[in-house]
Amino acid sequence: MRVTHVITRLIVGGAQENTIASVLGLRGKGALVVNLISGPTTGLEGSLEPLIADIPDLLTRVPELVRPVNPWKDCLAFRQLTAAFRATAPDIVHTHSGKAGFLGRLAAARAAVPIIVHTIHGPSFGPFYGPIANTAFRAAERFAARFTTHFVVVCDAMREQYLAGGVGHPEQYTKILSGFELEPFLAASNDRDARARMGLGPDDIVIGKIARLSRLKGHEALITVAPALARSCPRIKFIFVGDGELRAKFEHRARVAGLEKHFVFTGLVPPAAVAQLIGLMDMVVHLSAREGLARALPQALAAGKPVVAYDSDGAKEVCLEGETGFLIKPGDLASLSSRVLSLANDPGLRARLGNRGRDFVRERFGVAHMVDALYALYTRLARNAGLANGAIENPAA
Repeated sequence: MRVTHVITRLIVGGAQENTIASVLGLRGKGALVVNLISGPTTGLEGSLEPLIADIPDLLTRVPELVRPVNPWKDCLAFRQLTAAFRATAPDIVHTHSGKAGFLGRLAAARAAVPIIVHTIHGPSFGPFYGPIANTAFRAAERFAARFTTHFVVVCDAMREQYLAGGVGHPEQYTKILSGFELEPFLAASNDRDARARMGLGPDDIVIGKIARLSRLKGHEALITVAPALARSCPRIKFIFVGDGELRAKFEHRARVAGLEKHFVFTGLVPPAAVAQLIGLMDMVVHLSAREGLARALPQALAAGKPVVAYDSDGAKEVCLEGETGFLIKPGDLASLSSRVLSLANDPGLRARLGNRGRDFVRERFGVAHMVDALYALYTRLARNAGLANGAIENPAA
């Protein structure tokens, strides 16, 4: 069986890491021939392309498949995707992200691909957009749903939001958690030498934030409460892992507040380095206004670190109140400060929540679980579509 995944770009991000892990894992299933199509990867977010660039017959780039709305390029990308699907005749096209999800599904339908799957990694519409854009994006998702065989969601919240928005039907949805390699996070340690190299003392309380330095990610809230937190607990330090267009602004705010020594901006780091950085943290704070289920949350828990998160989208499905961390209402800065301080001042609480989180994630988020679930879904959809049973078992069929 031939499967083609399509994504808009391969920046350093959760949806992109999920897609690459899925493609590589599925290629290990002898019954599948799997490839990936992506648009160009540009910007401060970095690129995951080097992880797969040397694998033969895996990645095809479509230069016109770009994230911004561009009618001319969008038409060209649609035509190129349609031509690619007609030439390779995949049994399944599996799309990811907004632009590739829309154009890829329409092109797959035009090319008469039997099975079209779309993963919802995060919301494409919602209150974070203006009313006109929100209406347009919701309408686009409803239209694309007409050509979608099945949806994969990374959390229950995405299914609920899309069904409430009139996208698809309940029986079209399957939840498959975004798995990752657990071992580096389970083995992450609070290495004193590594801390020292980053200007962190052995007794500092390190609060981590792992996200692109861009709007809707919630860095502003943490910077706003940072002065009060530092006054209450002078040992508090903040690590912002990631890069983006707002880095200079955040660094300026830290300087103006006189907190240069309390902030560490790592800049862009490769995914393989994230586990070591989480090992140096005492807790991870996640304050995004728009996220499906941020990988930073289960990754932090896998490393035994408690989390504090806005109750947004799928966060509550891993940030279990009083068990693995604390959920707070978006924008509630008083509760944010209170919860962070309670963890900063209570190492026993940090250990209890972190240990519970590690057990919770170990049972659910292994990358093998994700790949096996996708494979099982493909098998079921192939049978429902009337494809020969041998097609999933014999790539030559």
